[in-house]
Amino acid sequence: MREHRYTLEPYKGMKTRFRCPNCNKSNVFTKYIDLHTNEYLNDAVGCCNRLIKCGYHYKPKQYFEDNNISFNTSSSQRFTYRVKPKPKPTTSFINAEVMQKSKTSKSNNNFIKFLSNIWDFETVNYLAIKYNIGTSKLWSGATVFWQVDINRRIRSGKIMLYNASNGKRVKKPYNHINWVHKALKLDAFNLEQCYFGEHLLKEDTSKPVAIVESEKTAIISSVFLPEFIWLACGSVNNLNEAKTKALKGRNVVLFPDLNCFDLWNDKIPHLTRLASFRTSTLLEDNAIETEKKQGLDIADYLLKTKY
Repeated sequence: MREHRYTLEPYKGMKTRFRCPNCNKSNVFTKYIDLHTNEYLNDAVGCCNRLIKCGYHYKPKQYFEDNNISFNTSSSQRFTYRVKPKPKPTTSFINAEVMQKSKTSKSNNNFIKFLSNIWDFETVNYLAIKYNIGTSKLWSGATVFWQVDINRRIRSGKIMLYNASNGKRVKKPYNHINWVHKALKLDAFNLEQCYFGEHLLKEDTSKPVAIVESEKTAIISSVFLPEFIWLACGSVNNLNEAKTKALKGRNVVLFPDLNCFDLWNDKIPHLTRLASFRTSTLLEDNAIETEKKQGLDIADYLLKTKY
């Protein structure tokens, strides 16, 4: 069996993510490792996970060519070996009491306040219960988006801070984003993410599924277009085959943010083994140039319609 000798280092916490040599952002760069020596090939050889805003990807083959290093690709000289698969670490889960406590917290929640500017109390309360929206004291006004899988197991919660007035994420003086298991300092915790909202799949097995990038977008879109079960993958890179196992046999429509259409549409051939996928062209067909530069998502358009 032939395997690639060089591969992007699997995620094992932030210690395996580095400063990107192109955009200079920290904790976003994944290096290639040599599976033969288990060492990094070179500090500049790797991929930035900011695919849209950076897009840096320096592959081993290009590195060898740039440095005149011999890399024989003939079948008789190609490096071959057998890799003994490592046992898959057991997925960790959060106690349900922790999630429930955050959902019943009386502390300020900026995201809930933002939703309250759009809808009445009954609608907002319904959304908070439906999508397991919690509150964190990590930052004043912080929100917890709990990831609960199709079997109702709590994978973890993503902690984020929003502006209560405009619903935008607070990114200055730093990006306010963390995880519950990290805030609780559960060092041995092994996070295996699922789609946000995945627990809703069993409520109606006939409904088509819509997938967006952000948790905020899924929640807002669920009010305007209830004919879908709205899920979020959490980031542009998190639409993948591993998470899609929960969607087996479903009809799925992808609603990528503007400027991400090709990125998500190109992933469909790797996902259709499990479910039926198509990519909505709604935003691509109707967006003007300034909106494309802003990278708007479907929730931005739906909220414009409401107002």
